Amino acid sequence: MRPARRDTPRTLPARLLTGLAALIGLVVVGALCPGAALAQSPAARSAGVPSAGAQAAGLHIGDGRLLEGNGNDFVMRGVNHAHTWYPGETQSLADVKALGANSVRVVLSDGHRWSENGPADVAAVIEQCKANRLICVLEVHDTTGYAEDAAAGTLDHAADYWIGLKDVLAGQEDYVIVNIGNEPWGNTDPAGWTEPTVAAVKKLRAAGLQHTIMVDAPNWGQDWQGVMRANARSVYDADPTGNLIFSIHMYSVFDTAQEITDYLNAFVDAELPILIGEFGGPADQYGDPDEDTMMATAEQLRLGYLAWSWSGNTDPVLDLALDFDPSRLSGWGERIFHGVNGIAQTSEEATVYGDGAPDDTEAPTAPGAPSVTAVTDSSVTLGWVAATDDTAVSGYDVVLVGDGTSSTVASSTTTTATVTGLTAATTYTFAVHARDAAGNRSARSATVEVTTDGGGTPGGACSVGYRVVGEWPGGFQGEIAVRNTGSAAIGPWTLAFAFADGQTVTNMWGGTATQDAGAVSVAPASYTATIPAGGTVTLGFTARKGDTNTAPAAFRLNGAVCATP
Repeated sequence: MRPARRDTPRTLPARLLTGLAALIGLVVVGALCPGAALAQSPAARSAGVPSAGAQAAGLHIGDGRLLEGNGNDFVMRGVNHAHTWYPGETQSLADVKALGANSVRVVLSDGHRWSENGPADVAAVIEQCKANRLICVLEVHDTTGYAEDAAAGTLDHAADYWIGLKDVLAGQEDYVIVNIGNEPWGNTDPAGWTEPTVAAVKKLRAAGLQHTIMVDAPNWGQDWQGVMRANARSVYDADPTGNLIFSIHMYSVFDTAQEITDYLNAFVDAELPILIGEFGGPADQYGDPDEDTMMATAEQLRLGYLAWSWSGNTDPVLDLALDFDPSRLSGWGERIFHGVNGIAQTSEEATVYGDGAPDDTEAPTAPGAPSVTAVTDSSVTLGWVAATDDTAVSGYDVVLVGDGTSSTVASSTTTTATVTGLTAATTYTFAVHARDAAGNRSARSATVEVTTDGGGTPGGACSVGYRVVGEWPGGFQGEIAVRNTGSAAIGPWTLAFAFADGQTVTNMWGGTATQDAGAVSVAPASYTATIPAGGTVTLGFTARKGDTNTAPAAFRLNGAVCATP
């Protein structure tokens, strides 16, 4: 079991309703009187006076936008990575880049609460970001929940940490953003956030740091009492370089489209820079974040977003990749990387890595023709001979070929991938492309044709019992008991079934679930890999649901239809 790594509560106390009322009130005030909540200087803008940040070297702010040194917009499309708790997972940066990210927010510690990440370690992180052509947001996590969490550190202590890294950070303004402190105030008197935030910004500038500074909101990052929104202008004006961007964290507080669009548009309308520095999609007991609206609005407004988080969460439903394995994306990971308005669809690499025209323009060679290594009624596993490249191959895309077109159905950083969500007794044609870190894509490999299994006879060698253990608004817990009714052990195995009412598995124990629309495929855990003759393995899971929660109509074990008592 991985150690606990995330002390930031993703829940809110009983003050939530009061806070939401306050937030809604601020939305109304901001809509009616935007100058009251976020003062502007329209005279300066109409006179064509550039912001101080527009003159900064490297990443900087201009007219409320995050810009690169050449003046191009830079819109972050990336993830958070828990480096301070998992310092050995250095491959993670290459993995998120291979999946299309253009940026990564890296968790560090200033030594107050966890072991300090020293200058050599931070320098290595920066070099790894640059080697993988990622913009690097560095953040101190020890400040999380200050004033409510007694273990949290201060922004002043975090500022001293950054000043101590001044020599490491110098010259990295094109590649690094300094996020002073993560969620630096809890729910206790969040109005106290403003003064120490201003003081920390001034302290860093007085020490000579010229990087873009990022500041997180109070209320555990979610600003549900509107403190950051109401004081954003005064905080921004405290930075003499004008080179500061605000970060809102969106979890269960932001569970309606109205809350999300109102909050982000308030900053955009005021020409104050903002991004979604963390967000989650899986529901919790306090609500179901509306990640679809978050991502759609960020794309519409051209604002950055950084999903929480790559892997290693105490609550694994927030893991984008299971056990840091890029070939095992969770449903949350698939949504972020391959969904609508996701990273693969919207990310653009920073032009600092070649000023928009990468030095590497040579595409990899075509991979070898894929071969089929496993087939079920709903999935196909393919393997192929690796491509070569003048620099390095960063990943592969499996495409479904038909009628003169092709569409990506799986991605991998290795030479194998499993395509799920297929229809039984159906013939498919697949091929593979290779790609490198510069975005060059190879020619298509030769194709392979494969027909999925057609299923078996009910009651042949298995039976499945399905039950709902408990339900709550928007979610439920289920249990699946898989019994081997035959005379020989079964293993390894794959269990396939489908939900008819839009249910989505968010976490599973006893096995690993992958889901495409309603189709679910379950692979066993190490301790359930074999079902002895006459034996049973039990799978438990949690899932999202709507108003209707119909049980799956059929289950197939290794392609054979099981009896359902």
